[in-house]
Amino acid sequence: MKVEITTDKIPKYASGESGDSFEIVERPQGGVSAILADGQGSGKSAKLTSNMVASKASTLIADGTRDGAVARATHDFLFAQKRGRVSATLTLLSCDLRTNTLVISRNTNCPTIVKRAEKTQILKESVKPIGFHNFVKPTIDEIPIQPGTIVIAFTDGIYHSGRKFNNQITLEEIANVASTHQYITDISREILNLGLSKDKNRPQDDMSVLVLGIFSDESKHKPRSVRVSYSY
Repeated sequence: MKVEITTDKIPKYASGESGDSFEIVERPQGGVSAILADGQGSGKSAKLTSNMVASKASTLIADGTRDGAVARATHDFLFAQKRGRVSATLTLLSCDLRTNTLVISRNTNCPTIVKRAEKTQILKESVKPIGFHNFVKPTIDEIPIQPGTIVIAFTDGIYHSGRKFNNQITLEEIANVASTHQYITDISREILNLGLSKDKNRPQDDMSVLVLGIFSDESKHKPRSVRVSYSY
């Protein structure tokens, strides 16, 4: 099997700097984790917050910390650094080869969509963001690794897109994109385009989409590759 990960993002209209950050890290006991953080507000200050959160989570994962503990420790770090005055959302998508499971850790008001074969599951349990409260824990969902699984996470710029214009995006619309596109790069880009269209191409908040897919891989040699496209 192989894991593919892609992300697309765009800053708030006229902001110039996205307040969302993305990291990817190999797990020391096998597998890979993708991290999506959204700092409070927008612009440079939000970017500093989200980058600090994503970097801290990445370091903890690389050190072998379990995902639930990563989220708690990252919260404690942000709470201590900003004295409870700044919040961030944090989503971790991990393909853990030690347990042979997908681990989805959420500290965000945005649901995560899991599509497997003909079944679509929406993870939307209420959970607090990190940074504000003295004690915060994530929601953790763990599912077996199976080919054909697609996991879609996004920040609130996507989740609330269209709200200003009384045409807010729906989870069904987002899930439908995954059903009508084969490649995760297309899924991620089309969800971003859908959010942009809902906001009339003037995003009202930073928008980010993170998609993880698991696919069969029958090749004899299994090279591991990372490809990056960065526009500025």
